[in-house]
Amino acid sequence: MPRPSLNALRAFEATARLRSFGDAAEELSVTHGAISRHIRSLEDTLGVLLLLRNAHSTEPTPEGARLADGLSRAFNLILASVEQVRPGPLTLSCSASIMMYWLLPRLAKLHRKHPSLEVSLNTGSGEIDFSRETISVAIRLDTFKPPKDVEPKPLIDEWIGPVCSPEYMRSTMIRTPDDLNRARLLATNTRPGAWQDWIDTAGLTELRPAIAESFEHFYLLIQAAKCGLGVANVPRMLVRDELDSGALVAPFGFVPGPRKLVLWVAPHLEARPQTAALVDWLCAELLEMEGVPS
Repeated sequence: MPRPSLNALRAFEATARLRSFGDAAEELSVTHGAISRHIRSLEDTLGVLLLLRNAHSTEPTPEGARLADGLSRAFNLILASVEQVRPGPLTLSCSASIMMYWLLPRLAKLHRKHPSLEVSLNTGSGEIDFSRETISVAIRLDTFKPPKDVEPKPLIDEWIGPVCSPEYMRSTMIRTPDDLNRARLLATNTRPGAWQDWIDTAGLTELRPAIAESFEHFYLLIQAAKCGLGVANVPRMLVRDELDSGALVAPFGFVPGPRKLVLWVAPHLEARPQTAALVDWLCAELLEMEGVPS
């Protein structure tokens, strides 16, 4: 019996995983017709139907699903073997706000501790497919579903609380949480429930927040608060440096919110010493800066 072509196996695995001839062709940088020919050839070689094709979707048969699962594990093992011996930079992914306000100000510390460690940066805050994306390590909220075969590494609780400029606090005479009822409250579209999260966690259920203005991202929200436009409710890790410099104040401190930060590590890169060094540094730095209440 002739052996199946490796290209045919790769074409089938991508099509079964993505449920699309077109997406498989794009991932493998070949034509739709080439994918179709490879799969027909594989079915002829094996003498079994692997895919059910219709106008709207492509679904593997039971035999096809078993083959696709085994191929996915095999190709991931090949990738892992290559990545463990191939030098090259790691890619760290996190939200734009975490990158801007927490990571970038601390990258020099990473370079001093591990001068030979090359790290590229990627901005993202959602789900990841490590088999398709060139991301090595990702900082994410625990509200997102982790990638397949990834066990999230717990990092820290996300501490949240109101912040504003010292001038705004003085001019608005903010002394107790009740004073927020006459303050100008700021929010962000990416976390519309931030104020309610803080109210619920802090046990201040009598407050009825009225949002005066909402911004697209946390980094715009923080800048607005620094400029004296009102009071923002933000994760503490994003404003650590502003609090230390006095650009912002936190009149009521911070409380642990409903979310936690976790770390996702690409399974095929976990064994690399460079990956372990990056993970250990991130864990230690986050625990040192954010793990202790203040």
